[in-house]
Amino acid sequence: MQFPADLRYTKDHEWIKIEGNTATIGITDFAQGELGDIVYLDINTVGKSLEAEAVFGTVEAVKTVSDLFLPVAGTIAEVNPALTANPELVNTDPYGAGWMVKVTVANPSDLDQLMNSEAYASLVH
Repeated sequence: MQFPADLRYTKDHEWIKIEGNTATIGITDFAQGELGDIVYLDINTVGKSLEAEAVFGTVEAVKTVSDLFLPVAGTIAEVNPALTANPELVNTDPYGAGWMVKVTVANPSDLDQLMNSEAYASLVH
């Protein structure tokens, strides 16, 4: 199981990568493994400003549906268009092609509340 060191993590198993004031967000390798085969994503929050830890969508797997929580406050700028036709990218490449949303970060200090890769690895092991 991978936990890239350049990402930050939440207790709810989302990851976030910051580039300037834009954050790319997805679910972790651990989360996709727990969910199983992902068959659908429902993210209809583009253009909405949300607080940190707000639900920004849901992910549907063969055995369950799970809420997706925003790690930082911000505005949903983009949903990964590839996931509409290929939701399994979240399973096969959770930190790359399986990213879910891009967010314009409202408060960069929200990142201080998130875990680094070592802390997240301790949480899930």
